[in-house]
Amino acid sequence: MAESGTQLFARLEARRCLKDIEPRLFADDGGPDHGEVVELYGPEGTGKTELLYHLLCRCVLPVAAGGLEVDVVFVDTDYSLDMFRLVSILDNRLNAGVSTSLTSARSNDAALRSCLSRLLVVHCCSSSQLLLTFHFLETTLSSRPSVALLLIDSISAFYWPDRSEGGASVTRQEEKLSKCSELMARLLRDYRITIFATCHTIRRSSSGPSSSSSASEPDRSYLCRSWQRLVTHRLLCSRQEAENKLAPADGGNRELRSRQVFSVHCSSSWMGTKASRVSSFTVTDGGVEFT
Repeated sequence: MAESGTQLFARLEARRCLKDIEPRLFADDGGPDHGEVVELYGPEGTGKTELLYHLLCRCVLPVAAGGLEVDVVFVDTDYSLDMFRLVSILDNRLNAGVSTSLTSARSNDAALRSCLSRLLVVHCCSSSQLLLTFHFLETTLSSRPSVALLLIDSISAFYWPDRSEGGASVTRQEEKLSKCSELMARLLRDYRITIFATCHTIRRSSSGPSSSSSASEPDRSYLCRSWQRLVTHRLLCSRQEAENKLAPADGGNRELRSRQVFSVHCSSSWMGTKASRVSSFTVTDGGVEFT
C-alpha cells in the first residue's frame, strides 16, 4: 500500500529528537539531532557499554522518572548485553525518580515492564547477519514511529573476521560494513532516527615500523570510509584511577580507597561547525553518575 505525502510527513514528525538525551556529554545544545550518528570509541573497560545502558535507560524511562519515553532498538553484536544489569539500573532510576504515589511494588513492577516493552533487542553473530538486521529494521521503523534510538554494541565486532574473509583486497574486507553503512544512511535519512555505536580500539602489533605511530594515535579511525562519513559526534572514552577518602568510623585514620573514574571527550562536527567537551563519570549500582 502506497504512503501519501501527508502520511509520510506525519510519520517522520512523530520521531522524537534526542538532542537532550544527555546534556552532560555534549557541548551546549550540541546533542545528536535527527539523522545523526554518535561513535563511542575506546579500549575495553572504559565504560562504553555502561554509557549505552545509561542512554538506553534515559530513553525508555517514563517522563515522571526523568526519561524521554521513546522506543529503542539494541543491536548486540558482542553478545555482552547484561539484562540483569539493565533491569537493576532501571529499577534504581524508577525508585529514585517516580513520585511516592507510584512507588508501590505493584506499580513499580508495571512501570518496569512498561520500560522494557520499549526495548527491542537483536543479536548478530556475523556481518552478514548485521546486514540482514538493517534490512529488517526498515520494516520495524516504518511500523513503529516511537522508535527514536538505535544502539549498536559494537560496530567493530566483525572487523577481524571480515579482514580474514576478504583476503588481500581492502575493498572485499570492507564490503559488508560499507553495505551496512549505506543501509544505515538510508535509515537515518528516511526515518530520522539517532544512532549510537561503540567501536573498540584496534589491536595493533607492537613491532614493526608502524608501532610508534599507532601508539601515539590510539584513537585513529580505522573502519571504512562509508562509516566514518556517517559519524557526526565522537565520544573518546578512557579510564583513570582516583583516590577516595573515607571518613573513619571510630576516630581512626582515614582510609584511602581507589575508585575508577571514566573520562569522555566529545568532539562534534556537523554542518561546518565544531564543538568539544570533556566530562567524567563513575559507575555505581544505580548506573552512570557524572562527576
